[in-house]
Amino acid sequence: MQLSILDISILIGFFVVSLLIGWWASKTSGDNKESFFLSGRNMPWWLLGVSMVATTFSADTPNLVTEIVRKDGVSGNWQWWAFLLTGMLTVFVYAKLWRRSGVATDLEFYELRYSGKAASFLRGFRAIYLGVFFNVLIMANVLLAGIKISGVLLGTSPIVTVLLVGTITVVYSAMGGLKAVIWTDFFQFSFAMVGMVLACLYVLDMPQVGGLSNLLSQEVVQEKMDFFPDFSNPEAYIPLLVIPLAVQWWSVWYPGAEPGGGGYIAQRMLSAKDEKNAVTATLIFNIMHYALRPWPWILIALASLVVFPDLSQIAEKFPNMQPSFINHDLAFPAMLSFLPSGLLGLVIAALMAALMSTISTHLNWGSSYLVNDVYLRYISPEASDKKQVFVGRIVTVVLMLLAAAGSLKLDTAHASFRILLQMGAGTGLLFILRWFWWRINAYSEISAMSFSLALAYYFEVGYEGGLSGSEKLLLTVFLTTIVWVVVTLLTKPTDRDTLVRFYTLIRPSGPGWGPVVQWKGATEGQLAGSTLGADISKMFLGVALVYAALFAIGSALYSWWMAFGLWMLLGLGSIYLLRRFWDKE
Repeated sequence: MQLSILDISILIGFFVVSLLIGWWASKTSGDNKESFFLSGRNMPWWLLGVSMVATTFSADTPNLVTEIVRKDGVSGNWQWWAFLLTGMLTVFVYAKLWRRSGVATDLEFYELRYSGKAASFLRGFRAIYLGVFFNVLIMANVLLAGIKISGVLLGTSPIVTVLLVGTITVVYSAMGGLKAVIWTDFFQFSFAMVGMVLACLYVLDMPQVGGLSNLLSQEVVQEKMDFFPDFSNPEAYIPLLVIPLAVQWWSVWYPGAEPGGGGYIAQRMLSAKDEKNAVTATLIFNIMHYALRPWPWILIALASLVVFPDLSQIAEKFPNMQPSFINHDLAFPAMLSFLPSGLLGLVIAALMAALMSTISTHLNWGSSYLVNDVYLRYISPEASDKKQVFVGRIVTVVLMLLAAAGSLKLDTAHASFRILLQMGAGTGLLFILRWFWWRINAYSEISAMSFSLALAYYFEVGYEGGLSGSEKLLLTVFLTTIVWVVVTLLTKPTDRDTLVRFYTLIRPSGPGWGPVVQWKGATEGQLAGSTLGADISKMFLGVALVYAALFAIGSALYSWWMAFGLWMLLGLGSIYLLRRFWDKE
């Protein structure tokens, strides 16, 4: 496609502003590692909440949602909507615990919670595994989406796309650290949401679509509209709804929705001013991520069913695209190719904003692991803050190069999503319970991670049987859970002094720390409080609130006014009860 002068000007302006933010942040972020990796631990809730949602609004996310809607309908999104339960558990239970820990990274937690050489090994291994291998796979998947979008809308080659986006992102990330990442996230998310809403409005008004009401009257669309899968068809509702809600949300480690918190979500919580800001930021993130953001993508995906009913039409329209890239996720950028001058530049910049916000977060997050949990911990414990920041900048560049190379090896967003789920299957329950059961130790995590990873590799590379993706997931969860529970019971617990220090600092509630409380002495022989039950109640009220908002918006768009009223009542009731709980604190 040919870009107009206006389109090019918008793109250049967007890139310039992103670089200027990085330059501005670099004035204060390069002094010490806490500024570079945690932005001085003084970030407000509203900025952190938007930063979290900007990171999860990646360029590959609308592609993934489009692929899901085209294959499984709107209800197929339960594959990721179910992670709301994980998110709300983090909001009301784990956000305050992470903020109390005071660690620089969530991997530093390991030597706070566990003891001995096993804890040291686990910290270092997880830093390399997550900071390099897992992190690079995620960034490569994001860059793949950028390659497809730019290939459709700009006709650029994969290498040109990766060089342009990668260079600009790595420059402001390396200059300004987390402060630059958070402020560019705010700018880029605002830009991205405006672009997506305007693109959706234009797509709905296209002659081929004929407006929202006409779109929703199409038979091919009506088959895909429902919020829930067909309950008369077990092959539909079990993998799309039952497994995500019953098993997946608590059992699978997935970036941005980690059971018990973790990753870049933990990094944002650790950079908050205090516990209250950490909790509020995470709540805002979950509301925006699940309830407010998906509908422009869903409507564009539904419209693509009318304009491009099958893949052959997409291939015909874009004959220069690599054949391996012609999949359902390509329908999203294909729909955007109809946008007029001006709006096209705005939307391309919006998608680049989404891509860059995710990449920049993963670069800073990954470099924080490799500097704090590898370089400082094992290689140069006496390194100055300036030396650590310098190493962090070098690592940022290296991670970007690895991700760029990996992006040229992937094909589809959905395939990568399934691989990531499989790699973390079975570890989630351990991450939830390690805060509340004293008996879990470093060997528990080592065994869970190793076994889950080995099974994922086997299923992706060596398995030739007939198990479905859902069956593989369930089997991995079941076997991994058995392995880590048995290992926990057969190995020695963490030493008493470490457990007592952890309990004293974190103050976890619930009965799982009974022996540790007794070790603290009779004068302190009382649990930290009985807030766990109330926190879990708030979690489910938060879940009800967000799902009610998500489906109320959808019902209004569909003109299902009775359903809209019922969802609104559920949402308002949830707000009322949440306020009652908070007023009692």
